[in-house]
Amino acid sequence: MPSKPAERGLVLTHGAGSNSQAPFLIALANAFGEAGFAVLRCDLPYRQARSFGPPRPGDAARDRQGLLRAVEALKKHASGNVYLGGHSYGGRQSSMLVAQVPDLVAGLLLSSYPLHPPSNPSRLRTEHLPKVKVPTLFVHGTRDPFGSIDEIESARKLIPAKTSLMAVEGVGHDLGFSRKTAAASKELPARVLAAFLELISNQYTEGR
Repeated sequence: MPSKPAERGLVLTHGAGSNSQAPFLIALANAFGEAGFAVLRCDLPYRQARSFGPPRPGDAARDRQGLLRAVEALKKHASGNVYLGGHSYGGRQSSMLVAQVPDLVAGLLLSSYPLHPPSNPSRLRTEHLPKVKVPTLFVHGTRDPFGSIDEIESARKLIPAKTSLMAVEGVGHDLGFSRKTAAASKELPARVLAAFLELISNQYTEGR
């Protein structure tokens, strides 16, 4: 948690098999922090309860409540807008929370959104997207089995707010940022930051 208030804040959370120490989240937090954001990386409640393994079917509602608490905590350290971001499962829960609480944050950053299970492309996870009323950036690999670029393009049109898609060429669900390939992807967080700042550039800085 930052030691002094910043103008803007960002809560970041992780995917189903990971935690807040994921290399991509750390690099993203560093990039946004250097740009003046107060950044909070948080473990979802299921990960706080279990150090390994994916979330269970009954975990989602509690995970969203954990994100809600994280956002409210960060708002005490940001004088302006607070944003919410998540990778894969974390992004899905973030978007579902924002659909439930429309005024919670000023925007969403969704990396590798799990649009559907890799083995079942007809099982779309889009029902809540029409209720998302804040600017949303999707960051998605062109080889992600959880959704093609065309499928993400169609999904983001369901959001009745400004959206943007940053396609990352030649990478899969980890955005080329696994522990083995992080060095080759070191420019990605700066690109995400630039795309997100462009998306929110017309927003006022008054807090929500």
